[in-house]
Amino acid sequence: MSAETSAISGQIVRRRSQFRAWRGTRPFWAGLYVLLGGFPIMYFPYAHLQFGHLTLAMSTTAGAGSLIIGVLLIVLGISLWFQKHIQIFAGVAAILLALVSLPVSNFGGFLIGFLLALIGGAMAVSWAPGVPPGTQERGDAGQDGRTLRSAEARAATEAAPEAVTEAAGGTGEPNELSETNPADGANGRHSAG
Repeated sequence: MSAETSAISGQIVRRRSQFRAWRGTRPFWAGLYVLLGGFPIMYFPYAHLQFGHLTLAMSTTAGAGSLIIGVLLIVLGISLWFQKHIQIFAGVAAILLALVSLPVSNFGGFLIGFLLALIGGAMAVSWAPGVPPGTQERGDAGQDGRTLRSAEARAATEAAPEAVTEAAGGTGEPNELSETNPADGANGRHSAG
């Protein structure tokens, strides 16, 4: 193995880890499913399949609608990759376009494009960014893999109900965190000052 080969393999490993890090910060798989769902919806209304000497033309009167739905799904899939903050809008739009493709585009690209776009849209809506590795709570791992909190944190949590009861005027009933009480004339509004 030469020095050039190890440098190339090191660069491939580095690029692959960079791609994995980029992919982890956005709804990558949702975008891929939505993107792939657009192709059959866009393709099948214009396709002419050949079975021997038999030509099957699947052109519909809504061919332009199928083209628009397919292109929009492809654009939404790419947008999910590069504009991660629009994942809710793009997911809902992909689900709606997938549902509209059922009557417009040969059952949504023979259910292939419909299912891909529907699953990708649902994944986009449900995606949430992960917690960066440096900000996770650190502690000793227990037998079941969960982190154990320190004794001081447990004691503060256990003492919290008494503190809340004392803040309520010692009436014995817990108060909300806003510390507003209708009996004191507070109506739940907070003053800025």
